[in-house]
Amino acid sequence: MSDKDRLGKPNHVPYLDGFGDYPSGYDEWDYLNYGAANKGLSMQQFAADMWDVVDHCGNVLLSKQEDYGPLNIARAPGGPLNGLRVRIFDKISRINNLIDENQDPKHESLRDSFLDLANYGIIALMVLDGTWPKLED
Repeated sequence: MSDKDRLGKPNHVPYLDGFGDYPSGYDEWDYLNYGAANKGLSMQQFAADMWDVVDHCGNVLLSKQEDYGPLNIARAPGGPLNGLRVRIFDKISRINNLIDENQDPKHESLRDSFLDLANYGIIALMVLDGTWPKLED
């Protein structure tokens, strides 16, 4: 098993992670000069920051999965995608209200709401890919 596979980062996702991988059509020069157009942020730093956020989202999803289990999605009325659509709509409505009304949340932060939204997207991708646990027939 390669180091990339062991780390769980798909080979087809463009990133620069210390293995020296660049997206198709790009090379080291593109990555080193990325910062010139982005206020000095290097693509390496962007990739590191992005993986920190993605790793945090994944850890939260794993933790919540221990609490909820897969059936809250699998048994959703109208099917898993419909259940996710309802959850995503509710989360976006909450985000819109907090931003539009310039409110300080009383419970979960705006960041937490976006984190949940990202994780609903991950779950939806797993449902579409057929990797989310299904109900037994």
